[in-house]
Amino acid sequence: MHMTEQIKLYTAEAVELLKEMVAIPSPSFSEDAVCSHISGWMSERGIVHERIGNNIVAEHIVDPSMPTLMLCAHIDTVSPSSEYDFDPYKPDYSKAAEVISGIIGKAVSEADIIPGLGSNDDGASVVSMLAVYRHFMESDRNIILVLSCEEERSGKDGMTGLWGARLQGKVDIAIVGEPTCMKAATAERGLLVIDATAHGISGHAARNEGKNALYIALEDIDRLRKHEFSKVSPRMGKVNLNVTQINAGSAHNVIPDSCTFVIDIRPTEQYTNEEILQELQSICESELKPRNLSNRSSATWEDSPLQKAAEALGIETFSSPTTSDWMRISCDAIKMGPGDSSRSHRKNEFVTTDEISTAIEEYIKFISLV
Repeated sequence: MHMTEQIKLYTAEAVELLKEMVAIPSPSFSEDAVCSHISGWMSERGIVHERIGNNIVAEHIVDPSMPTLMLCAHIDTVSPSSEYDFDPYKPDYSKAAEVISGIIGKAVSEADIIPGLGSNDDGASVVSMLAVYRHFMESDRNIILVLSCEEERSGKDGMTGLWGARLQGKVDIAIVGEPTCMKAATAERGLLVIDATAHGISGHAARNEGKNALYIALEDIDRLRKHEFSKVSPRMGKVNLNVTQINAGSAHNVIPDSCTFVIDIRPTEQYTNEEILQELQSICESELKPRNLSNRSSATWEDSPLQKAAEALGIETFSSPTTSDWMRISCDAIKMGPGDSSRSHRKNEFVTTDEISTAIEEYIKFISLV
């Protein structure tokens, strides 16, 4: 079959599967039904695979001595916004087309779109990568497809568990499917959230008794605001730090003995989360406790074949502000997929059929160069 006709066939099947996936609620930790549906779809088409919990793994290994590429995307979603203008699971396509036409500023038809929760993040990558895996099933290259669960909530039974138990040491390079407009993210910031507690001594405000925990916190916040990390990433720039919440006091006439505040940090690959925590604790009197140290920053390796393939095809590269399953793997990787990150986690999510068709074609070209 000619490649153009093959892409059309792949796209048509991918679009129908994505519509079916959207209709099945699949929030993190509740992916059983959608996982079963995808697994059944693959079995009907003779795609050999294994279901591990609510993850799907398919392996086409021709020669274990040769490098292995992993394609990975996630099947879970966040919960739907209450502000949707159409049903997030079973949308009225006519109404959705009208709404989406207003969003993008040009008329689209019902055939042009797949609206609904998870269509953009991350269903479009799931179905596009499934199509690409099918394309390379008859090839002489090693390729693994992983459709993971629990990505949106950093669950231990998604890629975190799969990587340590099954994939580490087997995968050499990876493409992480996320909505990037098929631009290639060669770095993504990590996420470190710290709960800080300033400890003081309670007393009566009228008599200036005690030690005001709020003042301690404010002094620490001022230090944090002025603090600059010395190492700057060539891809991502400086570490970003913001204090985003603060809480203290029980009454107007009581000196607070405790003040809590939250620090949101977006690390670069120049620091581990442990190093950042240690550096900040050294300048703060408040007690700093991280919520999670595993959401690390990631970057494509120097002299990466993935970077070279992007350059050869003229694919725009960028540094991503959002995290993904990339932070849970330890091989060379790049993040690239159909859809637009700006549509994720908000009302009226959608992806277009053209975006899926383009993704399938560009993935095939990209992988052929890696």
